[in-house]
Amino acid sequence: VQLQASGGGLVQAGGSLKLSCGASGNTFNLYGLAWFRQTPGKEREFVASIHWSTSTVFYGDSVKGRFLISRGDASNPIYLTMNSLKPEDTAVYFCAARYGGRGSLDSVQTYTYWGRGTQVTVSS
Repeated sequence: VQLQASGGGLVQAGGSLKLSCGASGNTFNLYGLAWFRQTPGKEREFVASIHWSTSTVFYGDSVKGRFLISRGDASNPIYLTMNSLKPEDTAVYFCAARYGGRGSLDSVQTYTYWGRGTQVTVSS
C-alpha cells in the first residue's frame, strides 16, 4: 500500500484541521492504520491508530479528547480531525499502515508502510 498524508497547514491556536491519508494498493487486508507526528530532533510520536477489522481506536495521551481518528473509503482510509489545536501540536504528521498483528498499535516500529508527511503549524 502507498500512503500520502494531506490537509496540513497553518492554523491559530484553538482552531481545527482535518488531515487525510490517501492510499493506493491493497487496503482490504490491513491490520491497522495510524497517525504519527514528528518535530525536528525528536522521535516520531504516536498520535492515533485504528484496528482495521474492529474499528477500535487508540490515542496518544497528548491528543486524547481533542483529536479524532476516523475511517473513510479505500482511497482515503483514515482521517484525523484535530480540534483545540495547541502550538505544541506543530509537527509533520504521517500516516502509516501495517498488515501484521504483532505488537501494539501505538508502536512506530510495528508499522511497515509510511506516507509522506504533511506539515501542521499552530500559531499562538
